[in-house]
Amino acid sequence: MKNHLHTPGRKIDLSRLDAAGTGRFKGGKKAAQPEMPALTERLVSLQELLYAQSRHRILVVLQAMDTGGKDGVIRRVFSPLNPQGVRVTSFKVPTAMELSRDFLWRVHKVVPGNGEIAVFNRSHYEDVLVVRVRNLAPPEIWSKRYAQINDFERLLAESGTTILKFFLHIDLDEQKKRLQARLDNPAKHWKFRLGDLDDRKLWTDYMRAYEDVLEKTSTKYAPWYVIPANRKWYRDLAIAEILVETLEGLNMDFPKSEENLDGVVIE
Repeated sequence: MKNHLHTPGRKIDLSRLDAAGTGRFKGGKKAAQPEMPALTERLVSLQELLYAQSRHRILVVLQAMDTGGKDGVIRRVFSPLNPQGVRVTSFKVPTAMELSRDFLWRVHKVVPGNGEIAVFNRSHYEDVLVVRVRNLAPPEIWSKRYAQINDFERLLAESGTTILKFFLHIDLDEQKKRLQARLDNPAKHWKFRLGDLDDRKLWTDYMRAYEDVLEKTSTKYAPWYVIPANRKWYRDLAIAEILVETLEGLNMDFPKSEENLDGVVIE
């Protein structure tokens, strides 16, 4: 899945990227179906290693436009894992207490500890996305935050945190279908906000803001992956595969017992 990695510093035009892409699976979902169960099984095993060794930390950042699939990824990719070692944080509108502090204060409190995978459903990047597009702060404030975010993520990385950032890339037509599906299903009305339609009108501004995020904050220590997300099955498979490759690269082993177990007999 290296083809989804955004090279640090490279310019990007999201309108030229195929949000409906399926990578090597030219045969579509049917061709990919055998792979996901094996990936999930491997991911479960690797998370057990991560939790048992309690040495490494994994931070997963999920960003997307409305209906992009953040909840779906959490449900399909992370729900099979041991909940003792996975923590999901959803970043909503800041509280009064959070607004009285620097914008990274509420984020730093919930970064992963040893042996943990922390998943951010939205993240500190909202402060250079919605804050920028909605004019919630002047440019002289939010424009400084790219460097501040890079410094913050460098601190985490140098302290032992592996950072993976995923932008779930859908197109305008796919978003329309998903919003309409929510509107048509009373059981999904709780997920529909009229504000989503306001953000939809600002699509071009959001894409420009995302392009700046990708260009300015994809680094070797905290890379961005642009995941084609129109096809939910491919979105989930791509993220699962990147997670497996990343965890395998940590070369983890189960810790040895601190006690001598030679000759122990259970009667």
